[in-house]
Amino acid sequence: MASYASSSLVLFVAAAMVAAATVFVASPVAAHFPAGLPEPPFPNPWSAFQNLSGCHMGDERDGLARLKGYLSHFGYLPSAPSSSPFTDAFDADLEAAIATYQRNFGLDATGALDPSTVSQMVAPRCGVADVINGTSSMDRNSSSSHGRHLYTYFPGGPMWPPFRRDLTYALTATSATSIDRATLSAVFARAFARWSDATTLRFAEAAPGADADITIGFYAGDHGDGEGFDGPLGTLAHAFSPTDGRFHLDAAEAWTVGDSASSSSGAVDLESVAVHEIGHLLGLGHSSVQGSIMYPTIRTGTRKVELETDDVQGIQSLYGTNPDFKGVAPTSPSTSSRETDSSAAAYSRPVVSGFVGAVVAVGLLLLLPL
Repeated sequence: MASYASSSLVLFVAAAMVAAATVFVASPVAAHFPAGLPEPPFPNPWSAFQNLSGCHMGDERDGLARLKGYLSHFGYLPSAPSSSPFTDAFDADLEAAIATYQRNFGLDATGALDPSTVSQMVAPRCGVADVINGTSSMDRNSSSSHGRHLYTYFPGGPMWPPFRRDLTYALTATSATSIDRATLSAVFARAFARWSDATTLRFAEAAPGADADITIGFYAGDHGDGEGFDGPLGTLAHAFSPTDGRFHLDAAEAWTVGDSASSSSGAVDLESVAVHEIGHLLGLGHSSVQGSIMYPTIRTGTRKVELETDDVQGIQSLYGTNPDFKGVAPTSPSTSSRETDSSAAAYSRPVVSGFVGAVVAVGLLLLLPL
């Protein structure tokens, strides 16, 4: 009778643990969208482009005119004259513009709107054009590419002159952001330091009201420079080439600092964007190296602040090398580009390890002597 009771108890415990394991397996955890596939759509000014996936030469569909406007803004198409606005026809010019875009971002240059291309187009990005004056220096196959490195410059190669190696910057418009002044100062100091560590340039924050080489501010919508912002998760920021010194951020973004970027839907890491835009202030254009700071797009919830080899070689070719520079740190998820895209949080996978552990425990119980 005791043996029967012991057996019943073991079987009851085993059944309970298997049931618990089953529940544990069914409980989802946040996981990234599978690598290589387009990420889930998220609301931004370009989300409607998802409806254009599959369009190709000869099609006519609502929304293609707006896509042409997007490509025009980033230099892939000339501006449409007011007398002849863009149409919804998928014509040869659009096909050529899309093919150029695809080459710049390392996609198959088919000229058609395949899902990978659309997914790239809806990603939040820098407002600086990829193609300037008809020249696409991002093209991986361009004869102007610097060997294996793909850093680029603005047309004419503008840079800060040799007698201006100590530059000052000022936070001139911060009332539109909720981040306090001390935190902003710390973020931008770190962002500038990442470039000065690699070069002969030095940066210092100017006292309030002082005349600074670089001015930084948060603005909403049209703000007088001809490059109006478009609301959350569209163009995040833009900066002008040397020696203009203007650096503007979209006040409508959900700007976050450090690890807090992963805690809010649609969050954008301020330091990541700042490091990128400072590259423009110093004379670098966009790079087609996806891991580089000067790559044009950044996903929400991503922290990407470490210069990569392409960034370092590009900036050092302009300003020389800091003799104390230790080189580029090895790339790792914790130091370069930590992806915590909140748009992927709805996708889940089972925790297999929990199930295996429960089964092993049950097996051990069943082996115990009765």
